[in-house]
Amino acid sequence: MTERPVKPPTAQFAEREQKAEIVDRLYEVALDPIRLEELLEVWEDRAASLRSGPVDHAVVLDDPEIDAHINRARVFLDRYEATREEGGYRLLLDDIPRSAAFVSDGGPKITACNRPAQHAFGLSDGAALTALPFDAEDVDTLRAVIRKVALGLGEQVATLRIRSVTTGSPVILRVSRIAAPGPHPLALVISTELYWPAEFSATVQEAFGLTLAEVEIVRGITLGLPLKDIAEQRGRSIETVRTQARSILAKTETHSQSELVRVVLGLMDVSFIPTSGVREVAGPGLLRDVEFQHLRGPAGRRLEFIEFGAPGGVPVLFMHLDYGLIRWPADAERQAERRGLRIIVPVRAGYGESDLHGRGTDHVQGVAEDYAAVLDHLGIAQVAVIALGADLRFALALADLRQGMVSGVIGCAAQLPLRTAAQYERMDKWQRFILANARYAPKVLPFLVQAGFSLARKLGKEKFFAQVNGGSPADMETFADPQVREAMLAGSEVCLAARFSAHEAFTRECISSERDWSALIRRCKVPVLLLQGDQDPQTPVQTIRELMDDYPRLRVEFLPATGQLLFFREWRQVLDRLAEFLPR
Repeated sequence: MTERPVKPPTAQFAEREQKAEIVDRLYEVALDPIRLEELLEVWEDRAASLRSGPVDHAVVLDDPEIDAHINRARVFLDRYEATREEGGYRLLLDDIPRSAAFVSDGGPKITACNRPAQHAFGLSDGAALTALPFDAEDVDTLRAVIRKVALGLGEQVATLRIRSVTTGSPVILRVSRIAAPGPHPLALVISTELYWPAEFSATVQEAFGLTLAEVEIVRGITLGLPLKDIAEQRGRSIETVRTQARSILAKTETHSQSELVRVVLGLMDVSFIPTSGVREVAGPGLLRDVEFQHLRGPAGRRLEFIEFGAPGGVPVLFMHLDYGLIRWPADAERQAERRGLRIIVPVRAGYGESDLHGRGTDHVQGVAEDYAAVLDHLGIAQVAVIALGADLRFALALADLRQGMVSGVIGCAAQLPLRTAAQYERMDKWQRFILANARYAPKVLPFLVQAGFSLARKLGKEKFFAQVNGGSPADMETFADPQVREAMLAGSEVCLAARFSAHEAFTRECISSERDWSALIRRCKVPVLLLQGDQDPQTPVQTIRELMDDYPRLRVEFLPATGQLLFFREWRQVLDRLAEFLPR
């Protein structure tokens, strides 16, 4: 019987002086990461006593004021890599979708600006620097800083705090040098002014079931306005707006305004992923057609599966990840046939035309029973298993459910149960956004996943996959291989297609992956080999090494220049290593 999760206790900083000191260091580091050690010293002195034990029993810091400053500061940290030298300034600006930013040499006119700067500051490419909503004296100061940074005469990153003459609120500007063609050295200026696209209001309303009035309040909170100012703008009393704010927190399953802002900004990132630089390329059409077969599994549910490789060969069960990657690169499928391997790929519950499990079903147990049902239907008594990512839990659950059915498991870019919040923070943005919400805000996750799937259909799967894997150079290189791209795009049709979306199944998969399934690992009696990538954006090397101390029976090997798409890049090595796990 699954235990009900216990809500963790919370704590705040007690003294104003503690908050003020942390906030000062926070912005300094956000704008100049070289000063991180100074923040660490202060933070550890003030916050270390609030942390103890594993993530499931930790005291959670829930200080709305600190959280609000962190959200503002992370605008800079999230975009710090935008100053990398290999990109032109237009690509840099396109990669900053929600913060007002522009490029300038410190002359009379700005060189270029992004869309948020057009809305927040009223700028346009070639606009006068004096068009910024700052006092003339502040504009002159900014101009001088831009010139100094662009010419490399001072610090590589400079920070300015300027008050807007439009809103009366302080605006923090981060000025950094960029490499760009042309005779004049340039600097990138990123501000804390956020942009709320008009079309995003409808997304927020649909995702959370809010009224139009509530959406406007969410917009104001996200843009940093106090409830008093929101009330004045809307011509309502502060008590009315506070009541509406409480209703918003309940509907969004958040517990504070700062948590609400985190969820909304995460949804904004997913809804408006930049697509520049991603090119649609037609696949080579090398994959053979396969026939979908089906049976009636547990509770009479329909289960689909496919097979490829050598009919009547040594059976291998392949687990397709939460994106439904049921196909291999064409050369890999042909190699399986030459090696006498019969590859069996059940389509999991909620994918393709496989029926979802009933409400209340233990997801991992239900999936294991479905796998056993397919193998029983085919008359297969024992298989080796190749599991991608967190599908490792399904392989171990099957071995636990049916003793002797699994001869061995190879996990490719495997995910293990995480123990600390830091292990989530190491993930790349997309993976962290989905999996951290799966753990900390599971009731919100279905809306976020559905929005992401809608975006994927709008962009096309090729652009979507390129963006999701963008945090790993190895994965981007792997996805550029025509056979890999064809396999992923064709295989994922059971997850995401023009007529079909497995967003509910995907949500259930993510939530179950973030629950503690360490007991399955400890009960495991079959041999397990984990092949891990050194550029995995979801489970980096450091995280795997931390977790392996808990599971000494698991064998782990790191493969160079690989990420989450390790199997698709190194399938030859995987098949070579599979030989020791095959049924005798």
